[in-house]
Amino acid sequence: MSAVAKHNPASSVVLLREAQTRGFEVFFTRRPDEMPFLGETYCFPGGSVHEGDYADGMLCRCRGLSPADGRKIIGAHLPARQALGFWIAAIRMLFEEVGVLFAIKETGEPITWNAELQVQLLEKRAAFRNGSLTFQSLLESENLFCDAAGLAYFSHWHTPATPSSNIDTYFFLAAMPEPQTLLDTASEITRGRWLAPDRALQLFNRGELPIAFSTFASLRTLADFDDVKNLLKEFQPKFT
Repeated sequence: MSAVAKHNPASSVVLLREAQTRGFEVFFTRRPDEMPFLGETYCFPGGSVHEGDYADGMLCRCRGLSPADGRKIIGAHLPARQALGFWIAAIRMLFEEVGVLFAIKETGEPITWNAELQVQLLEKRAAFRNGSLTFQSLLESENLFCDAAGLAYFSHWHTPATPSSNIDTYFFLAAMPEPQTLLDTASEITRGRWLAPDRALQLFNRGELPIAFSTFASLRTLADFDDVKNLLKEFQPKFT
């Protein structure tokens, strides 16, 4: 009797920005060659969902989407709180890996980005990345809340990691928030680059951009759209 494969839930973010001429670009991170899973490949930022992502304290730090809404969007097979945890994990990992933070004030108003806040977040991101500060504590210290409405659910993929485990990944779309900029990447990433979907597919076909099938399929879908606005409009939740 074969063992049941271990389930590893994960979130990934397709970060988007308008191109200088026409169309839009997506951000890729390159995983180090020595990583056992998807080493050498270009991926979208993301990582594992932790139980802390849908703990009571973390759910209280989320705005723009309720646990029930999250369950409606990504499937009734998940408990509501765990469903919303995929959005929170995506926001957490995006900040950890590339320094982009989808957060708002308690009122739902956007954050006023200035030099002082940038310095504070840089310092706390360093503590967050070395494990001396939790993401929840970081948000609480600045009285910030995850902006779940800033991420639109895109797709869901099961990716075999090993014969005994699989990665169950939910992909989200998000426009690069202004005036934020990408910061230094995390240790799990060796390189980041912006590419238009068509250009990325060209490089893949020439063997110059190693990507997983889920990334390839995502690019095929993204290539059908002309701009970020229409893309996000297509994938924003439509409740009945």
